[in-house]
Amino acid sequence: MNLSQVAAQLYTLRDHLKTPEEIAETLKKVAAIGYRAVQVSGMGPIAEEDLNAILKETGLICCATHEPGDVIRKEPEKIVERLKKLNCRYTAYPYPNGVDWAKPEDLASLIADLDKAGAVLRQAGQVLTYHNHAIEFLPHSEGTVLDAIYRQTDARNLQGEIDTYWVQFGGGDPAAWCRKLKGRLPLLHMKDYAFTLADKPAFAEIGKGNLDWPGIVAAAEAAGCEWFIVEQDTCPGDPFDSLKISFDHIAKKLATA
Repeated sequence: MNLSQVAAQLYTLRDHLKTPEEIAETLKKVAAIGYRAVQVSGMGPIAEEDLNAILKETGLICCATHEPGDVIRKEPEKIVERLKKLNCRYTAYPYPNGVDWAKPEDLASLIADLDKAGAVLRQAGQVLTYHNHAIEFLPHSEGTVLDAIYRQTDARNLQGEIDTYWVQFGGGDPAAWCRKLKGRLPLLHMKDYAFTLADKPAFAEIGKGNLDWPGIVAAAEAAGCEWFIVEQDTCPGDPFDSLKISFDHIAKKLATA
């Protein structure tokens, strides 16, 4: 993993991205930490051309986005146009809102929609990925729901954005999932998993939790991962500080250059 492949998931900084002025200031701080790319998510309204100007000014690139799930499923052409405007190839289906996992027809509909939407993006030279949480680790006929999502979609139409924290939370093995998606894992959400004195799991900066990062990174690299995206859903203090702690640990302990 090269440092040039390390990006910040802007959802981490969502409270600092509500206006174009806040977005500009926040991206300057992200670049100052050392990140060279960002995943666009959790951002207030801003025209793509204005966001592009800020990215250019700060020396950052948009490596990926998260887009509304309903738009991905029902109007993927809108996603194609947005990604074109951002000069971005990758997006992710962020969360299965409205899916009742107790109804097989809901899962079947989701899988069919993802495959169709992914085909639309593929034809435009873009890539749809799936961002997992823990709910996808519910048992299914041949493994888990997440297994079914990948098994029943064309690998050309749906690829992976494995979230390490949520895999661990759901009872899976992050490195094993990277291996399972070899050739199908362009994006990885790097998110550490810690435990508190209150006997509860917690989001943590990279290196502050208990995940096996050398093993995960090695497995992701072997799978062909292009972007290693740092995200922290909640932070103990200033989220900029958390992103810096994670970046510094990656630079010192995990990155090769």
